Amino acid sequence: MERLLSAEEVAEFLGIPVATLYQWRHKGCGPDAYRVGRHLRYDPATVRAWLQEHLAVNRGVG
Repeated sequence: MERLLSAEEVAEFLGIPVATLYQWRHKGCGPDAYRVGRHLRYDPATVRAWLQEHLAVNRGVG
């Protein structure tokens, strides 16, 4: 299993502000995250799958 990513790392990977990632989580439209103690962590494979799904939808494929 790959190391879980922080919200800051995911935001950098996606090229968005961390605040946007938190807003997406609040609205239920961002990649799934896990709470580890007080911190959110993201599975890199889940983030990549979420991104691919949303890229396909935006291209009209899905």
